[in-house]
Amino acid sequence: MVARESKGHELRGVDGLVRAYDVILEARFDQVDAELRRACGPAPQEACDVLAATAVWWRILLDPDSHMLDAEFSAAVERAIRTTSAWTARAPDDPEAWFYHGGAYAARVQFRVLRNEKLSAARDGKRIKEALERAVALDPGLEDAYFGIGMYKYYADVAPAAAKILRFLLLLPGGDRKEGLEEMLRARNRGRLMQGEADYQLHVIYLWYEEAAGRALQMLDSLHDRYPGNPLFVSQTAEIQDNYLHDTSASLDTWGTLLAAAREQRVNQPALAEVQARVGIARHLETLHQTDHAIEQLTAVVQRKPQQPYLALALAYLRLGEAYDRLGHRSAATSAYHSAIVAAGSPDPYDIRARAAERLRHAPDARRAEAYRLSLEGFRNLEQNALHAAAAALERSLALNGGDPVARYRYGRLLEARRAEIEALAQFELAIGGAAVCPPPILGTAYVEAARLHERAGRRDRAIAYYRTAASLFGAAADSRATARRALTRLGAA
Repeated sequence: MVARESKGHELRGVDGLVRAYDVILEARFDQVDAELRRACGPAPQEACDVLAATAVWWRILLDPDSHMLDAEFSAAVERAIRTTSAWTARAPDDPEAWFYHGGAYAARVQFRVLRNEKLSAARDGKRIKEALERAVALDPGLEDAYFGIGMYKYYADVAPAAAKILRFLLLLPGGDRKEGLEEMLRARNRGRLMQGEADYQLHVIYLWYEEAAGRALQMLDSLHDRYPGNPLFVSQTAEIQDNYLHDTSASLDTWGTLLAAAREQRVNQPALAEVQARVGIARHLETLHQTDHAIEQLTAVVQRKPQQPYLALALAYLRLGEAYDRLGHRSAATSAYHSAIVAAGSPDPYDIRARAAERLRHAPDARRAEAYRLSLEGFRNLEQNALHAAAAALERSLALNGGDPVARYRYGRLLEARRAEIEALAQFELAIGGAAVCPPPILGTAYVEAARLHERAGRRDRAIAYYRTAASLFGAAADSRATARRALTRLGAA
């Protein structure tokens, strides 16, 4: 737990409630009911109603595109709102009654935002603010309540213009970004019940609004350290590394970590986590022009016929078809596209049916596909030190598509292995010349290899320039950047 700065109001039965919340955040959903039964008695039943709804919400977060749990969540959260409302009517001067009443609406507002129910979400936001402000008016030491108040103030200030017009029409109070963030951090540091939830919500704020992806990752790392059984924190780390930092290699490693944990049963919901990880790994392997290994991951998914995550099977078939097409295996690709169309459900937020149908109508260029296949074949031979076979495949690939920077890079590595350094450098330079279409991890390695050859040939200034580019190249692998930085230090150019 995060160290608290001061002791505030102690919620009744808070120790049991914290244990129950920890079970939820650990994604041990099969144990939630038993933990809530232990918590209630010392804790008010209404508090357990709120946490019961919260548990269903966290199950939804693991597979947000699925609507299978929507009815269960709605029933649970409506019960929590109903029982906490009755509590506030029965005991209007009890700050905890208002705190949990606000908490019940807070669970529902997140669901309504997810399902794009903007008007209803705005109204719930107002109810949250009013209930929690009533709670702290009755007891200013109820530290956990400040988180919801702070969230309202923050989002009311940063909301886009359309949302602010809606707020005006509904006569909703305005917000204050700075004050809201301060109150959220206050609750995180001083409260007891909301600390894990606070870190999760703060990671979203740092990511989307504060443009602080690194801080968001720190929050997720902290959550993973405390709740290692929840695959959500690892999968979202991988997504941030990919979509915000554009670090393909780091994201690939993170997905690999999740896959290993799922296969070894070290995370809860392991079947869902394994499918997510394999699909994520396959996407990055495609980026790195390693389609054969991507096919292995996607085949493992379709063989399992997963029901979760939502549309994972259809998406895997679609990407499997794209992978086969990239290698020139049109018949296998066509079969996969048809399977994607059959497996796609409704709603289809990723337009899988339309995308598969489009690919069925338009076959890829056969010459480029054969060049790609030969490049990959040559690379695999190079990995096995079968240099003659590697050369034959890569030379045929370049004859078909001489503008492929990845094939140029691979051919350069082959020439390096043959100690033909001048010729290898020429290939690395051609790969660098194709930077616009070269995957950043491969481009970064090409810069490092070219820099080494320039350095070996005594062209110190050129080597330093290339090392500097590699050290700062957006999307390059961490090991390439680290190698370049070490070289710059060695050359006295850091």
